[in-house]
Amino acid sequence: MKSTIPDTGVPIAPPVVNGGDRQEASLHGEILLRLRDYVVEGNIPEGARVPERQLCEMLGISRTPLREALKVLAAEGLIELLPNRGARVRQLSQRDLEELFDVMAGLESLAGRLACEAITDAEITAIEQLHYEMYGHYLHRDMHGYFQANQRIHESIVAAARNETLMTAYANFAGRIRRVRYSANFARKRQRWAEAMREHEAILDALRRRAASELSDILFQHLRNKRTAAIEHLTEPLEDTPTSP
Repeated sequence: MKSTIPDTGVPIAPPVVNGGDRQEASLHGEILLRLRDYVVEGNIPEGARVPERQLCEMLGISRTPLREALKVLAAEGLIELLPNRGARVRQLSQRDLEELFDVMAGLESLAGRLACEAITDAEITAIEQLHYEMYGHYLHRDMHGYFQANQRIHESIVAAARNETLMTAYANFAGRIRRVRYSANFARKRQRWAEAMREHEAILDALRRRAASELSDILFQHLRNKRTAAIEHLTEPLEDTPTSP
């Protein structure tokens, strides 16, 4: 395939939710989303304490909803809760990254194989749209938009595998490395970013053809390449943000 990337039983009725509950759930979701992005984007250094007072002021909330959101981020592996001492951003070692990315490579490889057996045409179309959206962000060097679309593509492939146990395991491990994946992307060398886009073209092509073994291999290598980039980011000085192609 020619790349378009330049080298540069009995149903149980759901509980009735009143308007107030919906509003509260929506607010909680918004707080969680903003807080997660704030941590993932590196606004708090690794190993640093989470500044609860400043975050409450920034988000316009009290300590209670903030701490509820922090519990979720702790479950996702982004932060650590300290008994009677608040929370701090989790710091991963090189060994942690090696092990986590190895597991993620295995999970995504399996997800790709299973997805080819179960994915619908509509789901493939949705992933295509995400791919084009991600490519647009790549062209404009919009790292935040690129990262969000990228994550949704990988999550969509995992969801298409139709395996709840796999989805749960993936969500757990993905949460633990989300921050380093973002920061490694931000520091990514121009050549490696173009290579990553070409890898995603190959992923999409194999998915369209439902080529299970091929997609499995591509995803495994794609995650191994991410592993290398993440470790380089951990051990090498930060580069300048990539310029437009």
